[in-house]
Amino acid sequence: MALYPQARRAIEAQAGVQPVHDPSYDIATARAQSRVVAASQPREDVDEVRDLDAGGVPCRYYRPAASTPGLVVHLHGGGFVFNDVDVHDAAVRRLANRSGLAVLSVDYRRPPEHRFPAAPDDVDTVLAWLERNFPLAGQSWLTGDDEERRDKIPVLVHGDSAGANLALVAALRHPGRFAGVALIYPFLDPTGGFESYGTAAEGFDRREAQWYWQQYAATEADYTDPDLAPLLAKNLNTLPPTLVVTAEHDPLRDEGEHLAHLLAEAGVKVVASRQLGMVHGFWRHPDAFDAAEPLTRQVAGFLRMLV
Repeated sequence: MALYPQARRAIEAQAGVQPVHDPSYDIATARAQSRVVAASQPREDVDEVRDLDAGGVPCRYYRPAASTPGLVVHLHGGGFVFNDVDVHDAAVRRLANRSGLAVLSVDYRRPPEHRFPAAPDDVDTVLAWLERNFPLAGQSWLTGDDEERRDKIPVLVHGDSAGANLALVAALRHPGRFAGVALIYPFLDPTGGFESYGTAAEGFDRREAQWYWQQYAATEADYTDPDLAPLLAKNLNTLPPTLVVTAEHDPLRDEGEHLAHLLAEAGVKVVASRQLGMVHGFWRHPDAFDAAEPLTRQVAGFLRMLV
């Protein structure tokens, strides 16, 4: 199937951009440029936004007006290497407002400075901190009967791309901890072995994907560790209701859809959808892709349904 015009224009705009696997590629400069671009983007008001230290892991907390009791743990994408809570700020604001749920965006450590398992370990640290501190003091909706059921307030987990990998791993590491999981074009297979790497790769190819895995993995043994490659996990059946969204022209398409099939066979309540005409990364850019806002609302509706 053909790319939609918006996706085609996005790919054309990337023509000539230095690939990450170029030996002279400067990670620090690329990170800084991403923050500058993100800072220039419009962002919605959210009733409460504050930075937190969650057991030593920086996080940003968002609570929309008239929020429903519940919390979404958001794990940002970026090939494990790029992006942070600032780059994802606008997207998380939209998710909080659309879902009516508080969101905690996690600024996990990134490679190559901090290789696997630093990122999933940071998520573990945040979850342990939440056990002690959530609901957070001062949340206006934690009153009356809510105070008596504070331990039952649902926590959900969401991520895109590499963040979806971390979200899935968090749910597998902590069976029963989450009320739901939402994954947007998850980055799951370090072998790059699925057919879509050859048939659907637009603006993102196997060589780039392998570079990200090489930055993330600390040893060869890590490539077969289910905490890095969660398609190898033996406890997929322990997952709560899960949403998996893929993009038609994304090399990660087939691994995400394979995950959905595995979950269905394991008896997990799973909903999967493919965004036609779209490429990897579109979700964060409603200014460039008409599909981004409806997808945010789809994710928000799925999460809200589970609280």
